[in-house]
Amino acid sequence: MRSLRSTSLAQRLALGVPLALLGGAYLSEYGFALYPCEMCWWQRYPHFAALAFAVLSLVVVRKSLWTALAGIAILVSGAIGGFHAGVEYGWWEGITACTTVAAEGGNALDAIMNAPLIRCDRAPWTLAGISLAGFNFLISTAAGLAILFLLGRSREA
Repeated sequence: MRSLRSTSLAQRLALGVPLALLGGAYLSEYGFALYPCEMCWWQRYPHFAALAFAVLSLVVVRKSLWTALAGIAILVSGAIGGFHAGVEYGWWEGITACTTVAAEGGNALDAIMNAPLIRCDRAPWTLAGISLAGFNFLISTAAGLAILFLLGRSREA
């Protein structure tokens, strides 16, 4: 019974954490105009994969395998977030590529040329000195480790 509860909790975390973090990312982007830089996008991709793995874990027989893959994907996003936070805090140098947000409609070239440049080494928003990338690192790393711990615990039972 404990095995089923641990696996079920791990599945719920594997589905809920990426949903919440991606929801927050899109809310900050479209609701508060905090447009993502290149490394912000890199953090989203593993969460998309984690969502796919988590949904698969709900419908296939080998639930633990797919849930573990979701947990690993969440950890990957956390690692990218940690790297990005380090770049924002000036602990190390980051990548040179940055992205821009082009306005819709009109001349595409003008929109691209006049779009704001989103820098990877500047945190557009912080709370208690922690950037969005830092929060992704903290939440994703904790959640990914919790998922793998719960799955390991369910195997012991």
